[in-house]
Amino acid sequence: MISVFRLFRTLVIFLFFTFSAFSQNKKFTYIQFDVAIPIKGNPDRGETDLNGNTNNLWFLPDGLSSKIGYGIHHNKWISLGIHSGVDWRWTDKLVVVPIFGNLKLSPKISEDTRIALQLGLGKAMALGRGDLMGDYKKISLGIQTPNDLIIFIELSHYAIPINNQKDTGSISLGLCLITF
Repeated sequence: MISVFRLFRTLVIFLFFTFSAFSQNKKFTYIQFDVAIPIKGNPDRGETDLNGNTNNLWFLPDGLSSKIGYGIHHNKWISLGIHSGVDWRWTDKLVVVPIFGNLKLSPKISEDTRIALQLGLGKAMALGRGDLMGDYKKISLGIQTPNDLIIFIELSHYAIPINNQKDTGSISLGLCLITF
């Protein structure tokens, strides 16, 4: 039985060769930079502090994430690249470096706007935690503006055992800038 990672790697290589064959003298590469803030539910919502102020926030920030990637695209509609970065999670006291293949589909939903779906699959390594390493998966959904800025929500999953759990994950809100 072929593993999902091998299948994904084969697909990446196939798409790189396919895009290379059709690109002929056109600029077909991109650089992508993401910044996101993982969020968590507020456990103290609705409670009043000593000063009489009520905490009404639904969500709280839980870290910081930044990624950069390079790859190829076809008419800004489909792209494939290799990405890496740093994800810092405050609650888990965890810093993770993922390295992953990224597939982005961004069809037009109006004359100037696109919807952007990104899927990532790769490996992640925890810094300062010995040899903790595991699979990394992400899915991101956002709106891409005419100047190639994407506002997105992202779900990330790390198959890294930490804090008596076999894996961890996060939900993030962020911005992405793509240069074609």
